[in-house]
Amino acid sequence: MAPDADTPETDETIPRKDEAAAFKSDPLRDDEPRPATDAPGPRGANTDAPDPAEAAAPDDVIREPDDVEPDTTDGEVGEARQVTADGEQTTMDAPPTELKRAALVYNPTKVDPAQLRDLVARLAREAEWAEPLFFETTVDDLGDDAARAALDEGADAILVAGGDGTVRAVSEALTDTGVPLTIVPSGTGNLLARNLNLPLTDPETMVQATFDGDVLAVDAGVARLRRTDGSTEEHGFVVMAGMGLDAAMIANTRPELKKTVGWVAYVDGAARSLVTAKPFRIVYQLDEHRLHSARVQSILFANCGSLPAGIALIPDASIADGKLDVAVIQPAGPFGWLGVWRKIWWDNSFLRRFRAGRRVLERRGRDASVHFRSGSEIEAATSPAQPVELDGDEFGEATRIYCRIVPGGLQIVVPRGHDTSSL
Repeated sequence: MAPDADTPETDETIPRKDEAAAFKSDPLRDDEPRPATDAPGPRGANTDAPDPAEAAAPDDVIREPDDVEPDTTDGEVGEARQVTADGEQTTMDAPPTELKRAALVYNPTKVDPAQLRDLVARLAREAEWAEPLFFETTVDDLGDDAARAALDEGADAILVAGGDGTVRAVSEALTDTGVPLTIVPSGTGNLLARNLNLPLTDPETMVQATFDGDVLAVDAGVARLRRTDGSTEEHGFVVMAGMGLDAAMIANTRPELKKTVGWVAYVDGAARSLVTAKPFRIVYQLDEHRLHSARVQSILFANCGSLPAGIALIPDASIADGKLDVAVIQPAGPFGWLGVWRKIWWDNSFLRRFRAGRRVLERRGRDASVHFRSGSEIEAATSPAQPVELDGDEFGEATRIYCRIVPGGLQIVVPRGHDTSSL
């Protein structure tokens, strides 16, 4: 018998027989798991995209990934635009050279394009590399196709400058290629750069690292989604994926406010989402362990766990441990949110920093409002469909999500001597 809807429950609840049977009948994970190094890519994606102008109009609809996303290039549609060092569009292939060549993929709404192109070109000349390639993102290409085009041109290193969506898209294309990726922080959250402790206000240091820095192997995430029509898609992520309230919060964040105040705009999105937030039931399985059933507000799948403002959402998450960290958020009623706040803002982000604080947490025991787990892969199913987000971008709704980790799938450039001990 299922627990009453108003009764608090833990994530240890055993699924009913019908829930377990439904979960096992049509899994997203392959019958024969693919190699861990298998890179992500679109699968069965719906190509029937709406008109970009209509999609850009503000409303309360949670959009599908082919619609206009938060981190896009205003007014530009179509494939990524390859440009010259002067910003003129070009279709010319890069001339053959024995020198190494870098490629820059950037969102022109997030950076000063001319200044950034000049910086990359100058430092490339000083390092005795060939003239760089330059690609601008568009509404229809957040950077993944641009990065693949750069790889086809034989790029030895790729730089990305844009928001978290651009970094996610380029990282997806580079997963398991072995080509180093330089992140030039320039967006709203800079989530991956923050988790790697990269300099956020010094683009020249990061660009220079492309030519003389160190390379760090980090994990990459892959999320496979099933839509309500039965179609499936696969996308990469580098920070975290989520289903439920966190995705609804992102969908309800007003783009114009995000451009004005940055990541603080998500507070507005959270306030708008909490008004109508309702728990939903999921059945999930981590690795090959037993099934769990729970009523939750959100479930998060993290490759790394830090957010802006020093918030340690999942403090034990590491981007280089080959594991996926999972947070099951299930507050018991309105007062349960106080437990969530205490766990994330106070316990994880403050007390855990100090020895005395860690002793307090050990004596207190588990908090039923948030549960943490870890493994190499997880699959979760729900009905009706729930909103999904990847690295802060909304990805529509799904009835099932399967996430896995590609250990060491990304080669990230860091400044020479950069301290990586905390990673």
